[in-house]
Amino acid sequence: MSDALVLGIETSCDETGVGLVRGTTLLADAVASSVTEHERFGGVVPEIASRAHLEAMTATIERACHDGGVSLNDVDAIAVTSGPGLIGALLVGVAAGKALGWALDKPVYGVNHLAAHVAVDRLEHGALPQPAIAMLVSGGHSSILRVNDLTHDVEPLGATIDDAAGEAFDKVARLLGLPFPGGPHLDVLARDGASDAIAFPRGLTAAHDMRDHRYDFSFSGLKTSVARWVEAKQREGETVPVADVAASFQEAVVDVLVTKALLACQEQGIEHLLVAGGVAANSRLRAMVIERASPQGVSVRIPRPGLCTDNGAMVAALGAALVDSGIAPTAPDFGADSALPVTVVVR
Repeated sequence: MSDALVLGIETSCDETGVGLVRGTTLLADAVASSVTEHERFGGVVPEIASRAHLEAMTATIERACHDGGVSLNDVDAIAVTSGPGLIGALLVGVAAGKALGWALDKPVYGVNHLAAHVAVDRLEHGALPQPAIAMLVSGGHSSILRVNDLTHDVEPLGATIDDAAGEAFDKVARLLGLPFPGGPHLDVLARDGASDAIAFPRGLTAAHDMRDHRYDFSFSGLKTSVARWVEAKQREGETVPVADVAASFQEAVVDVLVTKALLACQEQGIEHLLVAGGVAANSRLRAMVIERASPQGVSVRIPRPGLCTDNGAMVAALGAALVDSGIAPTAPDFGADSALPVTVVVR
């Protein structure tokens, strides 16, 4: 029997994503982004994102089917992000997924956005090693997870207690006058700076913090430290070395992320580390985690940058894993949950 063909729908934020996956093979990954509509506001506006999903959904589904060389009637199952995310945006995707399931008489899986970020690596490197430690870093989430079985057993070990890493990147980028979304622009700018030029703080790494927040993150204080450093230079009438600020800030974030993720691998006795989420596309994070993991005997898996950001392929990948494992589809009355915990892989 051939692997099931799964259509995945992602609408948790500002990307309308539709993917088609058969087993661990990616057939199509169509994305319509509304980022340009949010740029002038300096961040994602939920109402605009929801409207953009409504406008883009049909065309994005059609494009995915065209790219994958299939029709909707060929689809065996549908997976849709049920949470976490922006509630209005999620509702658009959930409504579309349920409507397709009803019209095509196909099973529907309401899945977790965070677990889908981890699952997307299946499309590049094959079946996931389990157990594994997953470091999930994005604009809304920064977590360390123990993944015993991606389909039903994901255990949170730590998370941010304030700003997520991606959120901190965007806020510091805005401070430095970079366009939205700031993370990719800051990454490029940092390549021209010195990562040791400014000694920015590493949050929750002091001895007492490591007792109470061993695998947790905090980036709010770092963001404030950068702002005060820049303001001091401006008050003194000095030119702000933006490339050095970007590189030093980035180094502080990445240093803490990698240190705590590898500590979790060591203390949990796990030799596999998965890095996922939008911030996993950051070039310094990708380089540092591989550089530090190898001497510790930890193997690292990171999807290519295009699969790190929000997309429908990751939702389809998780849906395919659920189908392959014989997990029952979601009951028809499921809805969207903006705060869906990562422990709930499928509704």
